[in-house]
Amino acid sequence: MEFFKKTPNIDFMGKRRIWFLISAVIVVASLLSVAIRGLNWGIDFTGGTLLEVHYAEPVDLDSVRAALDASSVGGATAQHFGSSRDVMIRLAPETGSTEEQASTKRAQQVMAALQAATPGAELRRTEFVGPQVGAELAENGFLALLYTFGGILLYVALRFEWRLALGSILALLHDPILIVGVFSLTHLEFDLTVLAAILAVIGYSINDTVVVFDRIRENFRKMRKESPAEVINSSINQTLSRTLMTSVTTMIVLVAMYLLGGDMLGRFSLAIILGIVVGTYSSIYIASALALWMGVSRKDLMPVKKEDLLDQRP
Repeated sequence: MEFFKKTPNIDFMGKRRIWFLISAVIVVASLLSVAIRGLNWGIDFTGGTLLEVHYAEPVDLDSVRAALDASSVGGATAQHFGSSRDVMIRLAPETGSTEEQASTKRAQQVMAALQAATPGAELRRTEFVGPQVGAELAENGFLALLYTFGGILLYVALRFEWRLALGSILALLHDPILIVGVFSLTHLEFDLTVLAAILAVIGYSINDTVVVFDRIRENFRKMRKESPAEVINSSINQTLSRTLMTSVTTMIVLVAMYLLGGDMLGRFSLAIILGIVVGTYSSIYIASALALWMGVSRKDLMPVKKEDLLDQRP
């Protein structure tokens, strides 16, 4: 199945400087947002107590927050999830308490305050993560991100010429930065599910880039008279149908998950949706354009002849 009836002829490399500039602006904006606004870390990373409360009728968050403020529990935040009758309440970690003390005592205080304000409030789930556990989860999560980058760097370095390898890694760094920037700007909760989505996006993006680079390497050996920019353009156009078909079919599932999957699956789906859009764009405009900018040529990708190997022997 093909997305296009015939292979398109889009001059991707001719517009690479414009897209370089756009990417640079977005990356800088993302980094500034993270530095200034920070991230809305989830309970997985910060520690604390999480409660899911269900109401028989739609409830206004202002009344819930007023009840929490009137109680003796400090550092509480409330937000809807799933529907207007379900509320997620997050409490900051309490120093000097064990898991059982923090989870049971604070949950009872919160529920007493909520039921006094709105009779019929029902506690559906309580979850506690200690500050030390949260710190360990954050460390292990970002170590997983680092190891992923290291493994991919080793793989592409062994499989491709170094300019292609470096271009793919720089494009790969570009993708998660933009996703994190969006979560910082929107102040959506950043938890382990979002980190897992970023790891999935990295794998998706490098797969797309490898497909394009394989075609570039193949075309450099076939197209002897064209310039490097023309070879790269032809390669991207030849793989564009496959790239868009994969992205669109994956996006259909993710949009359904985002709309119907609730708060937790919604953030996970949103991160991957952003990643697919950004990853598709970066494999076309960033990875390939960086390799071209670094001077990749036919000579770099031609197989070494046996005669050349014999001449190099001492």
